[in-house]
Amino acid sequence: MERAARHQAHVPEASLSVTGWTATAARHLLAGIRISLGWVFLWAFLDKLFGLGRSTAAANAWLDGGSPTAGFLGKSATGPFAGLYHSIAGNAVVDAMFMATLLGIGTALLLGIGMRVAACAGAVSTVLMWTAMLPPTTNPFMDDHLVYAAVLILLALLGAGNTWGLGRRWAATPLVRRNPWLT
Repeated sequence: MERAARHQAHVPEASLSVTGWTATAARHLLAGIRISLGWVFLWAFLDKLFGLGRSTAAANAWLDGGSPTAGFLGKSATGPFAGLYHSIAGNAVVDAMFMATLLGIGTALLLGIGMRVAACAGAVSTVLMWTAMLPPTTNPFMDDHLVYAAVLILLALLGAGNTWGLGRRWAATPLVRRNPWLT
């Protein structure tokens, strides 16, 4: 036992703590990441709703009768789950759920509220998007969708909604005090 302890690296306690300006910088960086990811989700919602011409042409806007899932799930899905995704592509219920998810996650992240729910929904959504494109084109298994999922969970665990967001106010509401899972 003494021999094993001798071979472990000694890490000074001070290097593990985040205080002072480092803690402030970390909170601000996390808030910036939260807001950036919120905009990613909200932009996807807006582009698909109005057909703003980035990834959704105006003719395919949801408001003009287009389907936000038909293109990606119907044409681009590959791999072992392609059949499942092709079968649900363009379904009105799937479209509505997808759009509500994008709007909810984007809004929650931008405002810094409901971070646990947003992180869980965002992680599940991004992992599902990852499964629709297996295997990834540039790596055997890893892509940005899995990184987004991990970052979303990290943001919720570290309370990123409290800096430049309404997280503290949201947590103080009677609804959230009765249901802490909504923080």
